[in-house]
Amino acid sequence: MNLTLKIWRQKDSDAKGQMVDYKVTDISEHMSFLEMLDVLNEQLVNAGEEPVAFDHDCREGICGMCSLYINGEAHGPDRGITTCQLHMRMFNDGDTITIEPFRAAAFPVIKDLIVDRMAFERIQQAGGYISVNTSGNTQDANSLPISKHAADEAMDAAACIGCGACVATCKNSSAMLFVGAKVSQYALLPQGQVEAADRVKNMVAQMDLEGFGNCTNTGACEVECPKGISLDNIARMNRELMKANL
Repeated sequence: MNLTLKIWRQKDSDAKGQMVDYKVTDISEHMSFLEMLDVLNEQLVNAGEEPVAFDHDCREGICGMCSLYINGEAHGPDRGITTCQLHMRMFNDGDTITIEPFRAAAFPVIKDLIVDRMAFERIQQAGGYISVNTSGNTQDANSLPISKHAADEAMDAAACIGCGACVATCKNSSAMLFVGAKVSQYALLPQGQVEAADRVKNMVAQMDLEGFGNCTNTGACEVECPKGISLDNIARMNRELMKANL
């Protein structure tokens, strides 16, 4: 298929960006979206032009690195997938595809389609962990009975890969689905109870400090999340925060 690509180009974080049009031809419907961008970049390099910078790593929907806003949707028109899992069969010959970086004040553009998502890392560092004695007297995990329901819900929350689609999709650039998932995966397990109050207070405080917006229950974040993280996690985070403050 032959396509027209409208891609955001920005030299660095201080430069003014703009949309630039490119043509790509003979794109197979079996290619992934990132493979299509590889074809474009090979074309640009051969022509002596600067290739388009974009984030990627595992290309298996695991790492959360790929983060493109495609035709007005985080990760593109498919559901339950990351950008690297999006295939060109979702598009038609002759289509014009608009490709932008994730837009949020807390995700500043570094170059072209790459944004700085270190805000998520700082939120994690504020409380997304448990403290464990590793001196040789560590308690065996199997000695702590956990109901299957709680274990399943914790695992569902832990599936969050921190890609930032929830933030890019939200009209308020809220990170509450991300933070709710990270709080929930510990709040549901006995190992997370010791530091539960400090964890939720510190992570929410860091989220606010980073400049993310508030949740207004639109639900777009859950729809666009490649791992289907539920809004229930935001409700759980709010309950944990209220309990910690009381």
